[in-house]
Amino acid sequence: MTFDENEPQAVRDQRFAAERARNRARRRSAPVELGPAHFGAGIVAVALVLLGWFGTFAALGAVGGIFLFWFAVALVRAHADGDRGGHALRRAYRASFGWVEWL
Repeated sequence: MTFDENEPQAVRDQRFAAERARNRARRRSAPVELGPAHFGAGIVAVALVLLGWFGTFAALGAVGGIFLFWFAVALVRAHADGDRGGHALRRAYRASFGWVEWL
């Protein structure tokens, strides 16, 4: 989104709304790559198993609860953005466990 200070506010709002709509349509039609998210979910599962085996149940509940909460927030965000069904679940799964790509 570019900003032109001489542009009237109504025109700018209309242009930004059209750009957001284009980006939303592009995001909905694009397939969600889940490979890195599977790897991230595996890392989290191993960490939870290790916490359950060697740690306390409070630590296991805290770490598991954090990831469950993050997934719920991502699912609500995807649903609020207009995604429904499997695509919303894939986006939430990717948002929760796709952090492995940044490592």
